[in-house]
Parts: sequence; C-alpha cells; structure tokens
Amino acid sequence: MDILKLENFFANSSFLFLFVSMICYWIQVAFVQKKYNFGQFSMICANFSLLTLLLLRWKESGHFPLSNLYESLMFLSWSLSTFHLVLENEEIPKKNFQKNSQFFLGALTSPMALFINAFATFRLPEEMQHSSALVPALQSNWLMMHVTVMILSYSALICGSLLSIAFLIFTRNINMDNNVEKTNSELFESVSKVLPTNTFVLPSPNLSDATPLIENSFSSSMLAETLSKSDVHRNQTTSFENFDSLPPTKKKFLENLDNLSYRILGIGFPFLTIGILSGAVWANEAWGSYWSWDPKETWALATWLVFAIYLHTRFTKGWSGKKPAFLASFGFVIVWVCFLGVNLLGEGLHSYGFFSK
Repeated sequence: MDILKLENFFANSSFLFLFVSMICYWIQVAFVQKKYNFGQFSMICANFSLLTLLLLRWKESGHFPLSNLYESLMFLSWSLSTFHLVLENEEIPKKNFQKNSQFFLGALTSPMALFINAFATFRLPEEMQHSSALVPALQSNWLMMHVTVMILSYSALICGSLLSIAFLIFTRNINMDNNVEKTNSELFESVSKVLPTNTFVLPSPNLSDATPLIENSFSSSMLAETLSKSDVHRNQTTSFENFDSLPPTKKKFLENLDNLSYRILGIGFPFLTIGILSGAVWANEAWGSYWSWDPKETWALATWLVFAIYLHTRFTKGWSGKKPAFLASFGFVIVWVCFLGVNLLGEGLHSYGFFSK
C-alpha cells in the first residue's frame, strides 16, 4: 500500500472517529452515561489517525506538513483533539464538574474538530490536498516554530471561546447582577417620583400606610394604575432567574464553566503572543521587515487585542460572567476570520486561498 492510500485511509478514519466521538459525547451529556467513556476513546483514535496522517505527509514531502491550507486545517483539528484530551484528563474538571459536566467539553470540541476535518476533506479542491514543495520564503526552521505555535494558540482560543458561548446560552435567562426583585422601599420611591408636586406622601416603605395620606389632588385610581404598572415591570424583571437563587449544582456548574473558559484562554493568549513575535522575526529574515501590515498580520493583531482586553478586564477590573463571555464570543469570530477568512480570500503573503483563483 503506497503512502497516498495510507493518507486517504487515515484521513477518512479521523473523520469517522470524530463523528463517533461527537455522537458519544452528546449521548453522555444527555443521559449521564459515566461508566464507559466511548467519546474519549473515539477521540484518542481520531487524534492518532490525524497524527499518523501528518507524519506520513511529513515523510512524503520532506518538510513539516504545514505548507498549504489542507495541512493547516488537519493540524488544527489534531490540536483541538489533543487539547481536549489533555483538559479532560486534568483534575480541574474531574473535581469541580458534577455528573455530565465532565463530558461537556467534549460535546463542544468534537463537533468543531469534525467540522474542520470535514471542511478540509470535502470542501477544498483536490489539488490543494496534495503535498507540495515549499516556496523559498517558507524554507526555514521558523516554519515549525511560528506556524505550530500559532495553530496551537488558535485551538486554545477556539476552545475557550466555545465555552464562553455555551456560558452565554445557559445564562440567557439568568440575572447575574442579583438585582431582580425590588424591595418595598424601592417600589415606594418609584411611585413617589410620579406623584404630582402638590401631593404629600409619608415616606414609609409600607405602601398600605401611605395610601390614606394622599391628598384629593391625586385620586386612588391613579395610584392603583401606578402600582399596577410597577407590578408589571417587576413581573417582567423577575422573569429572569436570580443567580443566587439557582440550585447549588447548577450554580457551581456555571461558575466552573466560566472559570474553565478563562483558564483556557489564558493558555492560548501567551501562545498567540509568542507566535506573533516569532512571525515578526521570521518576516524580517525572509522579507527584510518585521511588520508589513499584511492582512494576516493585521487580523492577528486584532485577535491579540481582543483577548488582551478580555484578560485585562478579568485581571484588573475583576469581571466575570456575561461581560467577558461576550468579549470571548466576539474573539471567536475574529479568530476564524484571521485563520480561515484571510486565507480563503487569497490575499496577502500568508494566503493559501482558492476563491480568487
């Protein structure tokens, strides 16, 4: 069996194992099947298939397998599966996540790895899936350093951002500020603000005591209408569940989801920083300039700024919950534009794109 047939076999095997892994993780999350972790086993098989595929291409081409978009996507899929396996075997999820929560990460990462694998296999033109010789600018040891670190950073940032998106979905009807219900005093103050200026109301938080003291210029029917509007506003507000009133298990799960996203993004950001710096050094060596505002460089800088703001708000401002999750969700879009969007447009020095062709 020649190398090309072996590559096709392991590429197809990786797709199959990722698909099975996704289904298993979804079943485990839905039905809390903890006895046998078939999702993890399938993910290990997919990781091995992708690694073997990359090694075969390395042997065939004679250089590190990151010379085109197909190899980059396969490497990203392998990085996501590797990142997932490392996190799933860490003690943090096992100690803090309850019941089906320890499988939740796999329910997010396996579909993303499958999507990347499927896009590379079924969407890219066949000629782009074959290994090719490196152009002179890429014939450098910086290829392994720069591109590997950048793709590892993308996998970590994508994984952390997915958790933030999931956090926003789970908390869409939850008030994280704990300002759900108004007290009698607050409600009394809101009613007093709409009273005519010539009306006197005793400043008491008990509304039943205040009603008899209202002068004739403000009828009881007007007060009833005002109280009715206040009750409607309060009912609309209380349709959002108070975070402190959640069951301890659900509350702990949301806190750990937010914290795990923060930890993963905290890993991806240093990788991104190192990748950008190494790319600048390589660019100076290859093109005589550290920075040329190439579209890929510009979007990489935008990605760095978004997640720098995210970490800054968590470090210095003490933000947690929905606010930083919105930033991470926005960063998820920026990462994909930086990694895939710029490449597909076929513009700049970093492009592997085919749309323009």
